[in-house]
Amino acid sequence: MSIFMILFTLLGGITLSAQSAINGTFSRKAGTIETTFLTFLTGSMFLAILILFFGQGDIFAIFKAPVWQLSAVFLGVLFLLFNVFAVQKIGVIATSITVITGQLMIGVVIDHFGWFNSLIITLDMKRSLALLFMIISLYFIYKGNKRSHEEATE
Repeated sequence: MSIFMILFTLLGGITLSAQSAINGTFSRKAGTIETTFLTFLTGSMFLAILILFFGQGDIFAIFKAPVWQLSAVFLGVLFLLFNVFAVQKIGVIATSITVITGQLMIGVVIDHFGWFNSLIITLDMKRSLALLFMIISLYFIYKGNKRSHEEATE
């Protein structure tokens, strides 16, 4: 089962980068906020159909959830909005590596302190080095993108 989760997650990453590229291009015509709205509207309709036919939970449990858990909805909207905007300015790979770096940085902090009732995994040298390498790769990708953009505009 874990190999399937890895493959599904890999497929999720592939679709996220494809979506970022398409949304970045689309937002030049329709606007960043409008593109983000259309993405969430379409996703909401698709998920409503999935819930209707395959849902197994209690959708009304949202009214019983603590407010801090509902904040994830707004975080998702902000993520997509920032992502659509960033792709237009710095490209898909720089946006993707920045997102991954940000996820790893906050993930390490969340794991270390056990925030949001998560498993506590302390920050060690290996994790610190992994973050450092991500930051270094972000630097080189950003510099490469900037150089390519400058050469293309000359």
